[in-house]
This record gives sequence, C-alpha cells and structure tokens, in this order.
Amino acid sequence: MNLTKVLSLVFFVVAIGLGYLLWKGVNDVVEEEKRIARIEAAIIEKLQMLRDAQLAYQASNGKYASTWDSLKTFIETGQIWIVQRTETTKLLEYGKEEITVEFDTLGSVPVIDSLFNETKYPDFNLEALAVVPASGGKMFEFFADKIERNSYDVNVFEIRDPAPINPERQLNNNEKALKVGSRTDASTEGNWK
Repeated sequence: MNLTKVLSLVFFVVAIGLGYLLWKGVNDVVEEEKRIARIEAAIIEKLQMLRDAQLAYQASNGKYASTWDSLKTFIETGQIWIVQRTETTKLLEYGKEEITVEFDTLGSVPVIDSLFNETKYPDFNLEALAVVPASGGKMFEFFADKIERNSYDVNVFEIRDPAPINPERQLNNNEKALKVGSRTDASTEGNWK
C-alpha cells in the first residue's frame, strides 16, 4: 500500500467521524427542541385546565382563587349551576319593543364532573393538576387580586410556571415563562398564543 492509499483511508475515516459528530450535534438539538415542545404542551394543557377552574370559581364566588388549596377545594366540592335564560319580546305601540328576560335555575352539577370529566380528560388527576410537568414537583405560582380600571375594581389572576425548562423563557428572571391571566390586565389569555 502506498502513501496515497493510506492517507485516503485515514481521511475517509476522519470524514465519516466528523460527519457523524455533525449529525449527532444537529440531532441532539432537534431532539431537545422536541422534548421542550412536549413538556410545554403539557404545561399549556394544565394552564388551560386551571384557567377553566378559575373562571368557574369566579362565576361562583365573585373573585378568583388566590391559592391552589382554595381552587382545589372548589374543584372537589363546588357546584356549577345550570341556568336557563328566556327572552320574551312584546311589540308595543308605534313599533317599540319590550323585552322581558327570565332566568330559571334548573339544577347544578359538580365542578369536577363538569370541567374535568372522563371523556375530556381520561387521565385526570386532581392532586397533580397544580404540579408543573417535568419540574421535579414544583407547583404553579398563583396570584389573584383586584385592580382599578376606569374607576372600577376588576378581578385579575395569574397562574405561572415558576421554572421554565425552555432557555428562551428563562431570560430576564423568567419574564417569558408560560402563564395564563395577568397581574395588570383583566385578561384570561395565555402567553403561548
């Protein structure tokens, strides 16, 4: 074997090794992004569930739950009232209309059966609802208060991931952490949209 063949074989082996390392580096980044996306999807699903529970709590109590314990108790024991609204329109003189609105309470259903039924969430676990997925047991941060907007007191809430797994969300003291609601606005939207 001459020197050219030996060098060709060495360079071929080195090229295969470098190609593998390049592929492995790109593949690791792609797999990490997929893992982060799966975890964030699970966090978003829980935040949506917690938002639904907060909205039901606010409809029943006139304010949002400020702690997980109070929201959990409401989910376990609270009731959602079924109300039927009926409007009757009566035509008066000169084309005017009179509208009468009647509300009739038909009954109630437990919150847990209404919001978190087996059909919608087959693997629902109330004890794990406030635990952030893949966080090692950390709980979502809860906040509820009243703020003043245009001389009116408005109820607000925020539920937030305390330790984002995505490095982009960790910047500026977790400023972009996944959350639902707002401490400063009357919003029930999530920041993932």
